[in-house]
Amino acid sequence: MYTTLCSYDSNALLILFRELKIAGDGDNASGHAARRLPANVLPVSGASRPTCHRPSDTRTAHTCPATPGIPPFPHPSTPLPGSAPHISNHTYHHMSTTIRFTKMQGIGNDYIYVDTARYPIDNPAQTAIAWSRPHTGIGADGLVLIGPSDKADFSMRIFNADGSEARMCGNASRCVGKYVFEKGLTRKTDLTLETLSGIKRLHLHTRAACGQEVVEQVTVDMGVPRLLHESLTLEANGKQFTGTAVDMGNPHFVVFADDLDSIDLAKDGRALEHHPAFPDRSNIEFVHVANRHEAEMHVWERGSGITQACGTGACASQVATFHAGLTGREATVHMPGGDLTIRLDESTGHVLMTGGAETVFEGEIQPPTP
Repeated sequence: MYTTLCSYDSNALLILFRELKIAGDGDNASGHAARRLPANVLPVSGASRPTCHRPSDTRTAHTCPATPGIPPFPHPSTPLPGSAPHISNHTYHHMSTTIRFTKMQGIGNDYIYVDTARYPIDNPAQTAIAWSRPHTGIGADGLVLIGPSDKADFSMRIFNADGSEARMCGNASRCVGKYVFEKGLTRKTDLTLETLSGIKRLHLHTRAACGQEVVEQVTVDMGVPRLLHESLTLEANGKQFTGTAVDMGNPHFVVFADDLDSIDLAKDGRALEHHPAFPDRSNIEFVHVANRHEAEMHVWERGSGITQACGTGACASQVATFHAGLTGREATVHMPGGDLTIRLDESTGHVLMTGGAETVFEGEIQPPTP
């Protein structure tokens, strides 16, 4: 549940002073009382006992982002918790009673972001399920944990709305770049990010806004894709689908479609995600190619269902359309949540993804009850 804001009144303090004098504290009563008060609590007039006011909305209005270089919280160097194979293991002996989170979105793909060096989370899978619910939680496609790394500048772990752990998310990685820069955790504009699918390189495109330097777009080097199968025909939901299987650090199945409106994204996507051909399940993209430089994509994400966008899905789609001879090396992929520019670098063979990232709101929430 969201935290409440409490205030203490002056009548309660007068009672406390009187009790201390009766107990024989004499003229030192006020000093003892002051030491017993919680830090940063100011007395207010009102009833004779503490009153609590629940905020109607935890969202914070943002006309300008926080001042770079001045994080809202201290950032101790604490290893990222969890048992991921490429990320340091760490056992925490406590959890915060409340956790500070930031809701961010990359072209509609929204996640809850937590700095685990400041707020460790013992059970991220359970937390992702609870917080991702739109009515009883925060509402999101999942939970992203940002932490330190002994191999890169930062590390990232992603837990989908169903609690499953994703190996990589392009939209989330862009948001992480914006988060660490604008929270003052780094001043670098070229970063490395440790993920379960390897170390990714981020270039932050910054601009001046409100007298500060903010991140407008992020280019992520997604590495070298693996074309697993150029023409794979599967039967699902009583239909046949022919698509291209691509590994972008996570699995994708890209299906070309003449008319995206004819696709039953919920039923077809779910059926293909769980097809026996994909023992670890798969992300499913339906793509309509408009011309050599543009394509439209709808996505069913593994573990999250229908989402507004998918960064690795856009990369996989561009790989598939290029190998099919339908687009050039660079194209804009249009999704319901927005656009990404995907370029296949000829010299390195890497996929470069460029797009925006935005902060939606920030707040505090209690961890779910075990």
